[in-house]
Amino acid sequence: MGRTRSSTLALVAAATGAVTWGVLSLLDSRGTHLAPVLWVVAPVLVVVAALVLWAASAVRSFLRGRRPSLDPIRAARTAALAKASSLTGALLAGWYAGQALLTLPHLHVEAQQGRAWSAGAAAVAAVVLAVAGLVAERFCELPPPGDGEPTQMREDGAHD
Repeated sequence: MGRTRSSTLALVAAATGAVTWGVLSLLDSRGTHLAPVLWVVAPVLVVVAALVLWAASAVRSFLRGRRPSLDPIRAARTAALAKASSLTGALLAGWYAGQALLTLPHLHVEAQQGRAWSAGAAAVAAVVLAVAGLVAERFCELPPPGDGEPTQMREDGAHD
């Protein structure tokens, strides 16, 4: 599994934001409105980002020799979680940014101000999730073969 590129995530977020803004503008012009973004979304995304980093820190500790053992399945699942988090964060950032952009022309209406703030906060929190996923991917990255010492582990967990 290759490392996720930040340019890919930026493209995903921009495309999702543009599609979101377009579709919601069309719906808005026809009188259909989405429910506002709940304020709980931003803290939940930040907590998920922290959990992803916490899970990846165990893999990083093992790779640096600070942890004696680690289940290979757990390491693989953590790497997959990191990749999924970065992509999910980019998608959600676009979704919430598109909603925030939709409210900009209507900021003179008090209800739209609250919607803009909650969608903006959720977009920022989604970016935090995407960045946490990228960092977690790096934590789970194995060193290239041939760099320094061999990466084989003895049964007691020490490097050969």
